[in-house]
Amino acid sequence: MLIATSPDLLLTGLIFAAALLYSTVGHAGASGYLAVLALFGIAPAEMKPAALILNVLVATIATIQFARAGHFRWSLLRPFAVAAVPCAFLGGGIRLDPALYRPLIALALLCSAARLILVRRRDDDAIRSPAWWQALPIGAALGFIAGLTGVGGGIFLSPVLLFCRWADTRTTAAVSAAFIWLNSIAGLLGHASTGQMLPRQLPMWAAAAMLGGALGSWWGSQRAQPAGLRQMLATVLILAGGKLLLM
Repeated sequence: MLIATSPDLLLTGLIFAAALLYSTVGHAGASGYLAVLALFGIAPAEMKPAALILNVLVATIATIQFARAGHFRWSLLRPFAVAAVPCAFLGGGIRLDPALYRPLIALALLCSAARLILVRRRDDDAIRSPAWWQALPIGAALGFIAGLTGVGGGIFLSPVLLFCRWADTRTTAAVSAAFIWLNSIAGLLGHASTGQMLPRQLPMWAAAAMLGGALGSWWGSQRAQPAGLRQMLATVLILAGGKLLLM
């Protein structure tokens, strides 16, 4: 029987908050979960599978919510996903030494923070579809990073779609959610072959993430303008990434 302590409850509350905030922009919150888990001293071997499982749950909810609101485009997701999924599976099966894992996660968090600070809405710009030769290598790289680190890859795909004017803000959110879902499942399957244990608090974290994801993705797909959330998220990610680099 799992008895929740005060640190457990605080950690679970932060996971709920991460799921709530990230899902408003179509993300499943992996970089936020990794930041929280790192700040609470969770072992790197447990961080990766926990983040992937939470990602799958929240990305499922976010994909459904944004698709129901009419923002999803399968034709945009397909070329990225074809290359990303097998690479995420390969990345998920690789076990990294903590000395390598921490800087990689820190880099992912700091890149995510840069994305949240620098990306600007391009909804008024002309939208064009990417060519397959452009999408395939990008999808492969992001899929491998997703499986290797436990980050779903959507937080990196989003700025690519926006900077290249391949999608508007809400379509970017919808496609990113589905991209995260696919990569997280592939990465989780790859990780399962390593036989590592899961954190005992995972059921509590999962319930909190699902609730936060349901509320956040509904708000983001129907009502919210997510630009105001980026600065707060960026601050958390910079602090957590800096902590990992100094450990």
